Amino acid sequence: MKKPVPAAAPSTKAVNQILVGILTGSPNDLPVVVKVRDTLTELGISSELVVASAHRTPDKVLAYIERAHKEDVQVLIGCAGMAAHLAGVIAGHTRLPVIGLPLSGGVVSGLDALLSTVQMPPGVPVATVAVDGARNAAMLAARILALKFPRINAALEAAAKKERARYELSANEALSKLSANQ
Repeated sequence: MKKPVPAAAPSTKAVNQILVGILTGSPNDLPVVVKVRDTLTELGISSELVVASAHRTPDKVLAYIERAHKEDVQVLIGCAGMAAHLAGVIAGHTRLPVIGLPLSGGVVSGLDALLSTVQMPPGVPVATVAVDGARNAAMLAARILALKFPRINAALEAAAKKERARYELSANEALSKLSANQ
């Protein structure tokens, strides 16, 4: 097993640099995982999506982590189902923030993936979102990045305002329907 690679030093690279690396264990995961990328794109955050398995292509996972450090990627997201070791393997080889996105499937509909992702040993943290919680994985990555990048903080504020307005509209429509049916 390789020695963990330290996190990259702060950079003054261009705004379009890849800030978030999204790794998923199987091409079958892409219908859910693409929602992470799409949410990041909505927030103006550049990301890269890679299919690399902790079990089938572990060298590819490690090579991506090394490249991510060289290219000053800031956050890594590991997406996997069933045994779901990908996020933990990533966290074991970097000091960058790692977000785990457990995916549904298998005999217990993602519970196995959730437990595999969240139950990490001391000193190897993986911030874990809900099963198939692609949007929250992206939003957590954005919140981490917002600590360093003011433009991302502004994008998060705008997204939250839009979400509140959408919620209020939905609530008002539901109340109107309820009143009309009485």
